[in-house]
Amino acid sequence: MNTYIQINPLDEVAVALVPLSKGAILNFDAQEICLTENIPQGHKFSIKPIKKGAPVYKYGAPIGLATKDIAKGEWVHTHNLKTGLDDLVTYTYNKNVSPLPVLEPLSFHGYRRADGKVGVRNEIWIIPTNGCVNKIVTTLEHQAQKFVSGSLDKIAAFPHPYGCSQMGEDQENTRRILAGLVNHPNAGAVLVMGLGCENTSVEELKKYLGPHDSNRIRFLVAQESEDEIADALLILSELAEYTKTFTREPIPCGELIIGTKCGGSDGLSGITANPAVGLFSDMLISQGGTTILTEVPEMFGAETLLMNRCADENIFKETVKLIDDFKNYFKNHNQVIYDNPSPGNKEGGITTLEDKSLGCTQKSGTATVTGVLAYGEPVKTKGLNLLSSPGNDLIAATALAASGAHIVLFTTGRGTPFACPVPTVKISSNSALYQKKDNWIDFNCGTATENETLEAVAERLFDFVLETASGKSAKSEKAGYHDLAIFKTGVTL
Repeated sequence: MNTYIQINPLDEVAVALVPLSKGAILNFDAQEICLTENIPQGHKFSIKPIKKGAPVYKYGAPIGLATKDIAKGEWVHTHNLKTGLDDLVTYTYNKNVSPLPVLEPLSFHGYRRADGKVGVRNEIWIIPTNGCVNKIVTTLEHQAQKFVSGSLDKIAAFPHPYGCSQMGEDQENTRRILAGLVNHPNAGAVLVMGLGCENTSVEELKKYLGPHDSNRIRFLVAQESEDEIADALLILSELAEYTKTFTREPIPCGELIIGTKCGGSDGLSGITANPAVGLFSDMLISQGGTTILTEVPEMFGAETLLMNRCADENIFKETVKLIDDFKNYFKNHNQVIYDNPSPGNKEGGITTLEDKSLGCTQKSGTATVTGVLAYGEPVKTKGLNLLSSPGNDLIAATALAASGAHIVLFTTGRGTPFACPVPTVKISSNSALYQKKDNWIDFNCGTATENETLEAVAERLFDFVLETASGKSAKSEKAGYHDLAIFKTGVTL
């Protein structure tokens, strides 16, 4: 078992895969390094002297600037390393794309909808247009469980506080996200519950849905009903019968859309879980499938790697706009662009935003960037897509679902119980977390530092995702968790 790793030959630091003790003698290219202090798991130590003000390399790229001279064998973290990033910069397109190998087509068992779309779950979703009917929809979720049988997997409500007293982009965000969820093929049927006096009314939301099947989507306005609970339960009973007409059938993997997200990351996330997901992403795209990478603020510092993988100049320009728009969002609110990593990230060994971003973007693999999506915009192009969303776990995961992700792969070094509207598969970066939080974590990538190659881990992950797409429940699904969160940027009336 390896106890430390130099990720890239250009790196001036290595990462402790297990806690390392002061005085330990380590070998690098036939030279010995004596650690001058204890190095916690996931943290960095220097493998060569680094001068004050010099860039420090990890992942083969700068992760910041040394704030003092750093001796060989010394712990490298917030006490001697700071971000080297600027606010707005000028980008140049240096195209560096390479085709992926074409793999033998595989399939999973999913649900083919009447409009030709594919779902990996057969659920009924109850979507409120505004927060005033939240208690109604949660009551309906509870009372409607008697209709769950046969091929109907679940009836779930998604309360949220928005849909009224909003202005401008906030109002648009709510409508786009709600419309994306109503149209999501994991829902065999949907009940949209309105109040009747809100900004995002049922009639207003219909404009964002486009043409829709009245057998699949039903609407109820509470103020127009004498007994909204009784009326809604009648509708749900009818939707349940409709949903049960769908059964699983073989579906080519090329129709899968998988969202990728990380949260509660540690120093091993960019070494095990994130690159394993990146290899998975390349494998799925080689099958003709689609993956979505989001959390734009955690691309800062690694954005040029993504920009150079853009399919053409137009995609490059859209990616530049994606990055600059989010930087300006911070600046317009008088906030520091690089106020990241989080305290938990730092405790786990991530020092700067560059350090975090270079690890985070490992989830994108090596595929060409084929699409750039606005917040709430559905996927239109197969391959690797970049989605505008903040890094917040619930908001970003919901955005992935609203853009069409059938499943979200969520890598973590510390763990989290939440789930978004679609199956949310938790992937641990270390085995200790997997063993400790068996009720949260679905898949362990910690074996990549122990007794398994990263390629083997990714192949297991691919099989696991196909099992999940074919009906295997994620741990959060078994627990009954399903959350919805919407990005808010402006004024509330």
